[in-house]
Amino acid sequence: MEVLALLIPVSLILGGLGLVAFFWTMSARQYEDPDGDAARILRPDYDDAPRRD
Repeated sequence: MEVLALLIPVSLILGGLGLVAFFWTMSARQYEDPDGDAARILRPDYDDAPRRD
């Protein structure tokens, strides 16, 4: 039972940190363009070879 006194607060803190991280990504507009990468990869100028400068 003593381990529950430690595990419950730790799990609540980790869950809270995950929730804060999720809201931070929402405020940083990380999910604004979900189809952007899918559309960009189909462009004709896409090249999957590394750039040689």
